[in-house]
Amino acid sequence: MERHLSETRYVCEIGLDAGPRFYKFFEEQKLVFRTILERCADAGGKILSGHSVRSAPTVLDMIEKHLPQHRGIVVLHWFTGSKRDMQRAAALGCYFSVNAEMTRSDRGRILVTEMPLDRILTETDGPFTQMQGRPAEPADVRLTVASIADV
Repeated sequence: MERHLSETRYVCEIGLDAGPRFYKFFEEQKLVFRTILERCADAGGKILSGHSVRSAPTVLDMIEKHLPQHRGIVVLHWFTGSKRDMQRAAALGCYFSVNAEMTRSDRGRILVTEMPLDRILTETDGPFTQMQGRPAEPADVRLTVASIADV
């Protein structure tokens, strides 16, 4: 892993998922996530994109403990934590990737309006989300921008 880590700046699709489907593996997930955070901290300069499904406080605890702000940047993908979690994440230097789907629920709209504007990154999360009745594509980011602007 070390050799490959030295060859990249981006480490994606990491984090924790405490949803019903993956909760039985939560302790193993934490071990893997901690290892990734520690190795990225050692390497420095990495940008990490991660999940915090039903686990935002634990993810933030681990980021705070294992990845000092000056050693890497975390982008929280499709963040669904609480307003307090979002504020804590921003204080830890995290960014938030936002897609149009997030703006379709009351909770998502409230969270997006509370995010610091300079910490919002746009995404489509295609093909896992739908845009105008079809799987989202990168070009659909314009619809994401419009959705965020409407909020």
